[in-house]
Amino acid sequence: MERHVNDTHLRETREGIRIYDPADFDGMRKAGRLAAEILDAVGPLVKAGATTHAIDAAVEQMVDDAGALSATIGYKGYRHASCISVNHVVCHGIPGSEIPKSKYEKVARKNDILKDGDILNVDVTVIVDGWFGDTSRMYTVGPQKKFAERLVQITHDSLFEGINAVKPGNTFGDIGHAIQKFAEARKMSVVRDFCGHGIGRVFHSPPNVLHYGKPGTGAVLEEGMIFTIEPMLNLGRAETKVLSDDWTAITVDKTLSAQFEHSIAVTSDGFEIFTESPKGIYYPG
Repeated sequence: MERHVNDTHLRETREGIRIYDPADFDGMRKAGRLAAEILDAVGPLVKAGATTHAIDAAVEQMVDDAGALSATIGYKGYRHASCISVNHVVCHGIPGSEIPKSKYEKVARKNDILKDGDILNVDVTVIVDGWFGDTSRMYTVGPQKKFAERLVQITHDSLFEGINAVKPGNTFGDIGHAIQKFAEARKMSVVRDFCGHGIGRVFHSPPNVLHYGKPGTGAVLEEGMIFTIEPMLNLGRAETKVLSDDWTAITVDKTLSAQFEHSIAVTSDGFEIFTESPKGIYYPG
């Protein structure tokens, strides 16, 4: 069931994209800041021997302590406050359960205990006063192979290539093209099975923000649009498959995958990022 607050006063484009008033941005700033603060606090928890179950439990506690809500708990049957995607898991990785009781939890259990050399994405969405703050970040466990470090760095940088294409008059195709051009020039493949999305008072809404595309195509960016950009890059092939739990997406060739995500708005002269790290952390090395 979609969690949302009706905003009948909002204008929508012909593509169904909501246009928020700049005065609404304060709500997104609060929600985005909390989500980013939680990811800042996750960093010290990521170490060899830690479990994804414990990290998710800590995220849920931080959301509760802030008086906020987790957007993912109860969303289409999902039962956790975060998605934690380890190594070849592209997205929607399910945190492990201390006592697996179902097919859903047994699949998650396989990658529950972290070890040196792992890379992982932690994705958190919180609801503060009806506003959704959605962000994800990569973390690394212990010493890394050069190719893993490079994947994480290029994925991070590709996100900002996309963000820097955001301004009124550009198109969503410009965002996707900037990401695709940057990533493929560095021999990384761009996942096409998942995309960014509109956000604000609704968890998921138009547009679909593709991480590939042609310049000048797609809807035109307007001041007041709010959406996520969240590229997923793979070391190998771009194709993915979803496991039997109906959530966990993995690379078809079991190569490493990485992702970063920010919630942003189109402003009069560019963009505003709502989910920047208050501590200036982009990915813990």
